[in-house]
Amino acid sequence: MLSSPFTVWEGDDVHGRRAVLTGVSVSLDRLFARRPGAERHVIATGLDLTGSVPGRLHGRFPSVEGDWLGVVNYEIGYADGRRDKLYVADQLVPFHVLRKL
Repeated sequence: MLSSPFTVWEGDDVHGRRAVLTGVSVSLDRLFARRPGAERHVIATGLDLTGSVPGRLHGRFPSVEGDWLGVVNYEIGYADGRRDKLYVADQLVPFHVLRKL
């Protein structure tokens, strides 16, 4: 797990420490915005990068310009509806695509 200077920890030295996970919603539409006018080529087995998915925020970093990036774990589904999902861990995600649950 990627630890940031702003990661909040729970537990103690006896029982172990673990990062506090905050439930968030990740807007895939905003995170993976397509450029205007981009040609579509549909791949039925591709990742579905639309809508929002639940995630777990466990850290954050500021950018040099003052924007905040969250360290988030989340899953992305496939367009064909299969049960398996792509699990992505420790992703730096701009705060403007996150909403606290």
